[in-house]
Amino acid sequence: MSGECANFSGFSSCNLASTKDIPPSSGPTDGPGDLELIAAYRQSSDLKIVAQLFSRYMQLLYGVCLKYLGGSEQAKDAVMDIFEELTQKLLKHEVGNFKGWLYTLAKNHCLMKLRSAKQARVQPFDPEHMQTAEELHLKDKIGQEEKFNQLSKCIDTLATEQKTVIQLFYLQSKCYKEIETITGMDWNKVRSHIQNGRRNLKICMQRQETGKDPALIVSNG
Repeated sequence: MSGECANFSGFSSCNLASTKDIPPSSGPTDGPGDLELIAAYRQSSDLKIVAQLFSRYMQLLYGVCLKYLGGSEQAKDAVMDIFEELTQKLLKHEVGNFKGWLYTLAKNHCLMKLRSAKQARVQPFDPEHMQTAEELHLKDKIGQEEKFNQLSKCIDTLATEQKTVIQLFYLQSKCYKEIETITGMDWNKVRSHIQNGRRNLKICMQRQETGKDPALIVSNG
C-alpha cells in the first residue's frame, strides 16, 4: 500500500486522519466486500477497517456533499463529519446495501447542516444590542487570542509524547502517516495519543473556564 496521500478535487486523504494513507476510489475494489468489512468492523471496532470501507466511497460522498452544500470547503468538512458518524452508526445499525445506506446518511447530514444554517440566519435582530463592525471584530479577535492562549497552556500540561503528537496533528496539520515518520510511533499509538490528548485538552479548557488550575490535568493516557 502506498504511503502517498491521495487527492480528489484538491482534497487529500491525509485530511481524514483515520483513513491514514488509503487511496480513495469511486466504489468497491478487489478484496473483501462491503458487508464483509462491516462485519469485521463490528467484531473488532478497528478503525482501519472502517477507513478502508469509507475510502471506497469518498468521491461519492464528496460529490453528494458538494451538490447539497454548494461549497468545496463545506463539502470537505461534511465528509470528515460523516466519517465520524460512520464509525459509530455501523456499530449500531444493520446495513444491507452499504452504498445506498451511506448515500442516505450523507444526504441527511447535509440537509441537517442546511437546516441549522437557515435557523442561524433567521435569528431575530435586536437593535438595542447592535454593535459596530469594528467592535465586533475587536471582540472576536480578543476572544480568539484568549482561546489560543488557554489552549497553549493546556498543551504544555500534557505528557511529553502526547504533547508532541498533539502539536504535530493540530498545530502543524500533519497526518497520521507523517506523525509516524517523524516520531517513530506506530499508527495505533499515534491515534491513542490524539484521542487521549483531545480529551485532556477539553478537560483542561473546561477547568480554565471555571478558574481551576489547568496544571492538575497532566495525564499519561
